[in-house]
Amino acid sequence: MTESAAPAITGIHHISITVTDLEASLAWYQRLLGADRLPVKFPHYGREDTGYAELLVDQRSGLVIGLHTNTGNTGERFDEARTGLDHVGLNVASREDLQAWTAWLDELGIEHSGIRTEDTPFPFSTVVFRDPDNIQLELFTMG
Repeated sequence: MTESAAPAITGIHHISITVTDLEASLAWYQRLLGADRLPVKFPHYGREDTGYAELLVDQRSGLVIGLHTNTGNTGERFDEARTGLDHVGLNVASREDLQAWTAWLDELGIEHSGIRTEDTPFPFSTVVFRDPDNIQLELFTMG
């Protein structure tokens, strides 16, 4: 199969994050997104004895966030300088939405970068903040 014939991806269905305190992270993401918590625990497939995940669903966007607890987690905070995830970028429709997000983050007491605007490599704006495990989240809009 050549590059031009690669099958299409239609979007991101879910992100899964291993956290140090499942209940605290579930509460934080629920408050942040207004997401619904599904009342089901999902085992780690093929490794059921290592932990499980619980899911949150943002009904407006359809994004599903899986938050995982794992017996191998020693409690260290996330560091994007190590191999693996660097950050999670979430798209918003406009700069006005970024302004609404900064007001919402302020209301929740979540420290953030404020709106940053860049022109290179194309015009875009972002707001950056971190979850309880130090995972960087970025709200992003073009233009």
